[in-house]
Amino acid sequence: MKRIFHLMRKEFWQLRRDRRMLGVIFVPPVLQLLLLGYAATLDVEDIRLVVCDLDETSMSRDLVEEFSASANFSVLAFLSHPREIDSYLDNGQAMMAVNIPTGFATDIASGEGSRLQLLVDGSDANTAGISLSYASAIVGRFSRQIVIDRIAHSTKNPGAKIGNVEAETRVWYNQELKSRNFMVPAVLALLLMVMTTTLTSMAIVKEREIGTLEQLIVTPIRSYELIAGKLAPFVLIGFIDVLLVIFVATVWFGIPLRGSILHLLTASGVFLFTTVGIGLLMSTVSRTQQQAMMTSMFFVMMPMIVLSGFIFPIENMPRIFQIMTYAIPLRYFLIIVRSLFLKGVGLSVLWPQVWPLLIIGATIFGLSVMRFRKHLG
Repeated sequence: MKRIFHLMRKEFWQLRRDRRMLGVIFVPPVLQLLLLGYAATLDVEDIRLVVCDLDETSMSRDLVEEFSASANFSVLAFLSHPREIDSYLDNGQAMMAVNIPTGFATDIASGEGSRLQLLVDGSDANTAGISLSYASAIVGRFSRQIVIDRIAHSTKNPGAKIGNVEAETRVWYNQELKSRNFMVPAVLALLLMVMTTTLTSMAIVKEREIGTLEQLIVTPIRSYELIAGKLAPFVLIGFIDVLLVIFVATVWFGIPLRGSILHLLTASGVFLFTTVGIGLLMSTVSRTQQQAMMTSMFFVMMPMIVLSGFIFPIENMPRIFQIMTYAIPLRYFLIIVRSLFLKGVGLSVLWPQVWPLLIIGATIFGLSVMRFRKHLG
């Protein structure tokens, strides 16, 4: 028992002397608590909506007003033709569209009733299902009010017919609303981040721990050759992981890859610049493999997972956290991966996500290489 006590005291003294490890132990839990407390919510609010009102009558405007007045919906645009809906749903600008047909008010007034169309992006099954329930509730409430008004009117005119409104729903991209179709492609992004960041940081730190990195420094190998030689294997591992996840997702889970595999591999290469750059940066601020792993996990991976939209919708987060997500490379790569798997979009739609990812990746990788070369010197 006495020996155990001395071992425990030795560990505490060692921890006390290692101020960086103290920061890794005590600071991240507080940060994670703040992030989860504000960002970790599955509530669906502020659903981005576009409206195509072909009827343009007072009754159709009343229905649109019901959506605008709801705290759950935010009307982005009023469209003049149903074809314009495609672009809003394809590039993720809108989550749902309401298409009100011509003759909407006339059909209701005739007592025959009318239908309208609700289109929803089903990529995120949870959000799509809740959004549909909100929209259906609004349409149902509007229809009931029409029936009540008609019943009141029918007491004065017994022969009047009573019309109602029916919502015809259409789910795009993930018709069965399976959460698996939304989550499995995102695992590709998560796996790339975890594997390459952790392996890169720990491998380089291990070289420093056992003294072989110093031995490499005194050899004729140039610094850029050393960096390339150390990072290339992890980039290759990353591409192998991408192909493995594609195989499992398409063959085992039956999730079709509707987009181009070349586009996916290209975007993965851009994302790998970021992850290996982060791993390289972690190796310059860590002295041990344990430090590298803890620092990568708590300061990089957990914030990225929480703020990227991997689990929790970004739209539901407070505004300050939504702004912070623009600096998270995983946010852009998740949109790219899910769009390629579920929507089959091309570069014209993906480019607004690719260029920020490219800038962030090049910046992080460049800073990491500069700091690593400084440590080599």
